[in-house]
Amino acid sequence: MKNNIRTDLALENREHLSESGQDVSGVEVATDEHEDLGITVTWVKITNEAGATSMGKPVGNYITIESPTMKDSDTEAHEEIAKILADKIGELHNLKPDAVILIIGLGNWQVTPDALGPKVCEKILVTRHIGDDMPHDLQGRVRALSALAPGVMGLTGIETAEIVKGVTEKIQPDIIIAVDALAARRTSRINTTIQMSDVGINPGAGLGNKRAAINKGTMGVPVIAIGVPTVVDAATLVNDTMERMLAEMSEAAPDESTFYDMLKGLQESERYGLIKEILDPYEGNMFVTPKDVDAVIVRLANIIANACNIALHPGITQEDVNRYLN
Repeated sequence: MKNNIRTDLALENREHLSESGQDVSGVEVATDEHEDLGITVTWVKITNEAGATSMGKPVGNYITIESPTMKDSDTEAHEEIAKILADKIGELHNLKPDAVILIIGLGNWQVTPDALGPKVCEKILVTRHIGDDMPHDLQGRVRALSALAPGVMGLTGIETAEIVKGVTEKIQPDIIIAVDALAARRTSRINTTIQMSDVGINPGAGLGNKRAAINKGTMGVPVIAIGVPTVVDAATLVNDTMERMLAEMSEAAPDESTFYDMLKGLQESERYGLIKEILDPYEGNMFVTPKDVDAVIVRLANIIANACNIALHPGITQEDVNRYLN
């Protein structure tokens, strides 16, 4: 059965290949555990076209930061996550001191789970417009940075990539940072995971609504993509629930039924496909997000914006961010 599990996370694609016994050549994985902070950082590197084909993603680097504290109201933990994210931004691209940067907040600000990008833009320390009016204590400490939330085609009637391309040609940035909400195949990763990559992004891909790509090939400059999975599709939720149910049945009933044996014998992709068929035709339009998504999106936006401000402005600290933006 074809694997059509919806996810934007390279880490999850790699996990699926391993679980199903498929070829993972051309894909390197390294994991760093920050046990004292409860943070896991995983670096997935697709090194050749064979790996790109099996993963369904372009050759490049994909960094995933996971922590259950992302969705909680834990300022101290969020600052630590922002520091790690800022470091990884620097590792993906070495910016010149005089680099011009454009941050794009992808998504629909009218739909909360899709409003991550626009909310990040609200917290960015934009400086390109200041020029000679730069405050004395900021001179030499910031780069020329712009931020734009272009909306979605359903609101503007314009392909998002066309808007970004036009702005890019006008201001000629050295790099674009694109921030977007993503989809995951594990409910446990909703609002607890940040992925960043140096290959750009296809807005809406995880929801099956792929738009024109925003990457170096289309924009003419490097594009770093940063995203958080804020939704799962209905079939994923049912599949995760079924996995937990099977685990409980295994502990409670030593002599399982034939039905249990049948379900347990299915590979995850097969079980997922079966659930999608049962839910059809409703599943295609059903995505699930936690009920506290309003507050969580604000916290996630703060983490990403703080990381960008620290990473992209060479002399800015967390204290400066709090001073100038809060």
